[in-house]
Amino acid sequence: MTKMLSTKEVARFLGVNEKMVYTLVAEKGLPASKVIGKWIFPQHLVEQWIENNTTNFPETPRSIPQLNGLFIIAGSNDLLLERTIALFNSRFPDLLIALSNVGSRGGLQALRRNICHMATSHLLQENESEYNFDFARQILDRMPVVVNFCRREQGVLLGKGNPQQIHTMQDLGKPGIRIVNRSLHTGTRLLFDHELKKAGITGEKITGYDREVDRHLDVGLEILAGRADAGPAIRPVASALNLGFIPLRWERFDFLITKERFFDPGIQSFLSLLHDPAFRRIADEYQGYDLSLSGRMLFSADETKKTETI
Repeated sequence: MTKMLSTKEVARFLGVNEKMVYTLVAEKGLPASKVIGKWIFPQHLVEQWIENNTTNFPETPRSIPQLNGLFIIAGSNDLLLERTIALFNSRFPDLLIALSNVGSRGGLQALRRNICHMATSHLLQENESEYNFDFARQILDRMPVVVNFCRREQGVLLGKGNPQQIHTMQDLGKPGIRIVNRSLHTGTRLLFDHELKKAGITGEKITGYDREVDRHLDVGLEILAGRADAGPAIRPVASALNLGFIPLRWERFDFLITKERFFDPGIQSFLSLLHDPAFRRIADEYQGYDLSLSGRMLFSADETKKTETI
């Protein structure tokens, strides 16, 4: 069960007085819930809030070298990404890609610490229309180059035939429903918690909410094995495992690369695969992918305005 902190405990945790805690809730978005007239604070969300608001990360004593036989990608995982990496490794045997599945936030932090060559991310911004730009500004020293990998459909996986009759997010709050979840560092978890909140459901009250797995595919395998009735994941997993699916939204899944590394030959070779017919054929094997933006360099609205002004 998630540990809950009182106002006094969270004040001590943050090193501030209790009055300041109320200010942080009202003005800075400190995660909190009011139960029977009292504020309570999920400790894991408070820790996440602190991490998201950290600006001065410690300097990394050693930087990752230029691509020299090993190309490291860190961040969110994806079925199409894993198969694209396999395609690259077969086409370019002198350069091996290694994928570190640390979630979208973890990928941005690895890029900030200069311990990966590319980050993968699909973090939904508060405006619910853009992805990744605000998070990159918060975590990184400078805005990276952002290139779209794909668009994909996010939702909730269900057992084949939907035996528990789960049709909406509200149905996840029914007695007896068991779910399996994703890590707090993932964009999928960010979206899932956002949708639960909109549905008026407290996640901690759902059986299995605290049981986390590392990959979208793992969510599907838990449901397939009968250990869970539902869980957040992408439609391609439902397609691959023949599971039920409740769609939530189409999202943008992006690559983020520092400007210093963007023109490295290995990175350019990898990005070139996004226009390759073999890549397109792989995506066609699944439901839930849209390649209309794949390989396109993206800019935030703020950056576009600056460009127009110059």
